[in-house]
Amino acid sequence: MWFWYSLSIMFATYVNCLAVVVGAIVGLILKKYIKESFNEVVMTSAGLVTCIIGISMALKTGSYLVMIFSVIVGGLVGYALHIEEHVLSLGNWLQKKTDKKGDGVTFAQGFLNASLLFCTGAMSIVGSIQAGTVGDYQLIFVKSIMDGCMAIVFAAAYGPGVLFSAVTILIYQGFFTLAGGWLEPHLGENGINEMGSVGGILLLMIACNLLGIKKCKTGDFLFALFFAPFFSYVASLFA
Repeated sequence: MWFWYSLSIMFATYVNCLAVVVGAIVGLILKKYIKESFNEVVMTSAGLVTCIIGISMALKTGSYLVMIFSVIVGGLVGYALHIEEHVLSLGNWLQKKTDKKGDGVTFAQGFLNASLLFCTGAMSIVGSIQAGTVGDYQLIFVKSIMDGCMAIVFAAAYGPGVLFSAVTILIYQGFFTLAGGWLEPHLGENGINEMGSVGGILLLMIACNLLGIKKCKTGDFLFALFFAPFFSYVASLFA
């Protein structure tokens, strides 16, 4: 009984994963026909679009103090634990198992950056909780269309590593869908909003990498997402 129930409420997440896979496949097909000289156009386009998405998300914060403390503390923890190195190692392992002739670094970066792009927004959390608690799939369906389009651009830029970000979506959104009823009151509206805003900062880091502005170890800042609702709660105590 639980199996069929979880299968039904996870439907929107499955659609999201499928949209990313289809978009990535389209991007890989297009990549074969894109001349090497046009790669910079693809990377620049991906960087600029990611930058706009990141800025729009970050500006929704209710407290810049919460944002900066989340990013700094999360970054310090990530650097201490070498999170980016572990994530890239996972990406390299996947590359060796699936595409031995490919570029391990590009594959791993595609996996990491696409996973962050598709999972850091508030839409991912709120949509998953709505699907799990009240059976409202609309937000995730809208997100699926957006993710599918971005998967085309990212796969054309980074290659097959983007395909495997669908697994990250399945695990991440699946968790919030299945545990949404318990998590929603603990995270609170402000906590979810701050997670999305900090996610915008992470996307800006990805944009900097794509545009060649500055090399940012985005993976090391993953813990900032989890510190955001904590600092939001602390801030509410002093408000």
